[in-house]
Amino acid sequence: MIFQLQTLGTASAMPVSDRNPSAQVLSVQGRLFLIDCGEGTQQQMRRCHLSFLKVEAIFISHTHGDHIFGLPGLLNTMSLYGRTGRLDIYGPSQLGEIIDCFKKHFSAGEGYELVFHPLEGDAPQKIHFSRHLEVTAFPLRHKIPCWGYRFDERVSERHRSANPLYEAKSYAYCSDTAPFEELPSYVRGVNTLFHEATYPDSLADKAQSYFHSTTRQAARCALEAGVRRLIVGHYSSRIKDYDEYLRECREIFPESYAASDGDLFDI
Repeated sequence: MIFQLQTLGTASAMPVSDRNPSAQVLSVQGRLFLIDCGEGTQQQMRRCHLSFLKVEAIFISHTHGDHIFGLPGLLNTMSLYGRTGRLDIYGPSQLGEIIDCFKKHFSAGEGYELVFHPLEGDAPQKIHFSRHLEVTAFPLRHKIPCWGYRFDERVSERHRSANPLYEAKSYAYCSDTAPFEELPSYVRGVNTLFHEATYPDSLADKAQSYFHSTTRQAARCALEAGVRRLIVGHYSSRIKDYDEYLRECREIFPESYAASDGDLFDI
């Protein structure tokens, strides 16, 4: 089973010269699932040789610009490439009027069916099913409505019977969020957790003010949730020493990794 994560953008809101804003692609058996779509996402997809036409669904965490400014260009490019297959987009309900604007002014979605699924509520909900994957959305705690996503491999009974020791793969994405009590339960036991760590511990006051997390808060979430591996990103432009993120995370959760743009992880 191919189950791979590629981090396309690991920066936060302020532009920097060596990193792109938030975007990731999860590849499951040749189908692609885009998670957030910051500015420059389609260029990053080209650099990583990822097909626009194989994107089955897009999952947007929230409507801050560093997570959605790449979306109109990508949707238009899909039209230019002659996409005909349906595209599902999931995100907070506010994203709906933004997509309608894209459609009206930029011909986004022209030539293919674009279906938006608004997310509302204060509890996890199963939102997407395909042959090999089940996706659950869960609320995060940010300045505006924000969602994380959990991706669990679906394993057939036939496969389980033939491979009784096989462990289903799982991945969770925690975008911009302040720590809160329920979060570890939402990502319990996943193989790999991505958790934003915008600030090192020395800037915990900034994290609290902007409803973000620090390195140590991300690591404590991973530890409490019993995940196997932690990946952090969404780095503040204030910080130039990215090794600081890794050092602080590993003090609490040794199996931590600080992502760079273009990194590829086997889940």
